Amino acid sequence: MTDVVVVGAGPAGLAVGVVLAGAGCEVVVIDKLAEGANTSRAAVVHARTLEVLERIGVSDRLVELGVPAGRFSIRDGGRELIGVPFGGLPTRYPYTLMIPQDLTEKVLVERFEDLGGKVRRPCEATGITQYDDHAVVTLDTGETITARYVVAADGMHSRIRDLAGLGDDTTETLALNFSLADVWVDGGLTTEEVRLYLATQGVLVVAPLPNGSFRLVAEVDQAPEQVDIAYAQQLLDNRGPRAVKVTEVIWGSRFRIHERVAASYLNGRVVLAGDSAHTHSPAGGQGMNLGLRDAITLGEALSTALNTGDETPLTQYAVEARAEALDVVSLAHRLTRIATIPTALRPARNLVLRLLGRLPAVRRGLAVRLSAIRSD
Repeated sequence: MTDVVVVGAGPAGLAVGVVLAGAGCEVVVIDKLAEGANTSRAAVVHARTLEVLERIGVSDRLVELGVPAGRFSIRDGGRELIGVPFGGLPTRYPYTLMIPQDLTEKVLVERFEDLGGKVRRPCEATGITQYDDHAVVTLDTGETITARYVVAADGMHSRIRDLAGLGDDTTETLALNFSLADVWVDGGLTTEEVRLYLATQGVLVVAPLPNGSFRLVAEVDQAPEQVDIAYAQQLLDNRGPRAVKVTEVIWGSRFRIHERVAASYLNGRVVLAGDSAHTHSPAGGQGMNLGLRDAITLGEALSTALNTGDETPLTQYAVEARAEALDVVSLAHRLTRIATIPTALRPARNLVLRLLGRLPAVRRGLAVRLSAIRSD
């Protein structure tokens, strides 16, 4: 019998594994993919998340590999509506760290391996049976793993969550289509800030990445399956800065927004973390951050339960992490609705935002909310 099986080797699952390995617990991390995905996907790590990740010794490495963007700018073409500086916040990390998810996962894998762990791939969990003091996970090979606890970190469509009775049928899919692309460009863009363009034609996020490329995210009527140079160029020309030429599309994707928070994070020997527990709009870049903070808190709670028999921190995690998820989902929902209001209302929205942007309290409030730090 092992102490913990973690199903899913994304950022949340890996971080749980690192915490447990560092505490001397026996942990098995499995993932159905033969290797980690090599696309950027989530690309933002906020200040509070970096503070929490200090506890497993990976923050400095992430900062070394990422691009610190010290400012968030909400714009209408060449005009700034609200400038949100992070420099005055009480943190060692007064910026938004732009780092592709594959690099974040690489850092976590390296830390896990330094502590003696190894991700088992490809290895898919197909079933689970719970008992009073342990659970048995069945793999696609027919093999079983017996563990005192099981962490479901296998994403939005988590099989382990559903088999454990933690599924929730209240998922909402917003009627919004998004196109995402990482591109190389010539001229006109800065690496010092993340920009949100609120154009009449629609919203566009432009964010720097560590290799010198830029992430584009746009709400569109119909997102293409494959993003090409012409499509990315059209997004920039119609919604963003002028005099920027797209020279290459590195990677592209499309998605719709799902909003869900599981009704419970804990049932018997199974506990949720990351996207298996919550999914929401990418507005504000909160998804992976929330999952990583889940993971550190959960890993520490499991370590306490395993080493002392006290499950109080585990039940506290289930309640408090869910409460934070509800708050984050609400924030992301509001930001999405503001960014995607009907076309006729967009000029009035931008005027209101420009007036609000003159207030220092509004700018600081946004910085605090986006970074998720404790401001007191």
